[in-house]
Amino acid sequence: MSDIQLPQKQKAWQVVRKGLPKDAVVLNEQADVPSKLGPGDVLIKVQAAAFNPVGYKLMGLLPNFIAKRPYVAEHDFAGIVVNGNGTEFQNGQEVYGLVSADVTFKTQQGALQEYLVAPASHVVSRPANLKPTEAAGLALVGLTAYQCLFNIAKLEPGQSIFINGGSTSVGIAAIQLAKAIGCTVTVSASGQKEELLKSLGVDHFIDYKKAPVYKQLEENPPSPKFHFLLEAVGITDVTLYTHCEKYLAPGGIFLSVGPYPHGFHGFLEALHLTFEAFLRPKFLGGVKRKFILTTTLPFEDFKTYAQYVADSKVKPVVDSVFAFEDVQKAYDRVLSQHATGKVVVKVDPNVE
Repeated sequence: MSDIQLPQKQKAWQVVRKGLPKDAVVLNEQADVPSKLGPGDVLIKVQAAAFNPVGYKLMGLLPNFIAKRPYVAEHDFAGIVVNGNGTEFQNGQEVYGLVSADVTFKTQQGALQEYLVAPASHVVSRPANLKPTEAAGLALVGLTAYQCLFNIAKLEPGQSIFINGGSTSVGIAAIQLAKAIGCTVTVSASGQKEELLKSLGVDHFIDYKKAPVYKQLEENPPSPKFHFLLEAVGITDVTLYTHCEKYLAPGGIFLSVGPYPHGFHGFLEALHLTFEAFLRPKFLGGVKRKFILTTTLPFEDFKTYAQYVADSKVKPVVDSVFAFEDVQKAYDRVLSQHATGKVVVKVDPNVE
């Protein structure tokens, strides 16, 4: 691999304007292959890329002066190092990782291209037992879940947690991380996801279609109450927070993973939640539980999280795999809100 002859041009799906993927993302078949690497960067031949809701939400939200379009779409990838550039990575090493949003807006790099440059801190070695299409979607959701559980909630063995949106990719990762340290996990999802989630170790399941989740939790509160509540959907109904004193222990944390749902409804819910969580005083009925919204990633913990993957304590759940030319079909699947696990694109058609 060290003797590979890099092409000068490549295919890349680029975000060229603000809007939905069908309008904003186009295929550039003559994009430049990155040739300049800064200190600590690595050059990677991309084998597979995975999608995250943050991708389409940001492309529909941010103006050009912030997003600095055009940039290559999406963040998660698996691939092969073609230039370790003096870092810990060797040419030919199989890896997975992500190009974080801040790096994308600075460098215009992303996952949906044949070759990309990423900081070495955003990359880890891929275990031999994982295919590229399996590893491609592990980084962003796994790091998010790891931060929520261990950096913010300070989760400890034996505690109990509730995950609203257990079948989301963040929820799936959080389930496995919590079970890996011996926690009791309750989740909500549609009934058709129950078997899958229980196979991951879920102890108690709530079908949100039967009744509002907060009502089901109020009618059957856990004993003891949850130590931590993870809102993995991105707040869609603030009543889960406003009623949480019935099922979230004093000192417990209600944590929501951003960004909020896009559109006017999402904007109104964000305003409502901001009022309930931060502005309504406790003596006027404010919720006596701490609310946190997080969107940040602790890259210093990437190797620690990756060890859970290497030890098979966190396993990938792949919803579907698309060809590189079918990126728009992949976006349709993501936008359908019916995907369970990661939607993946094979950038290299020859990989599994």
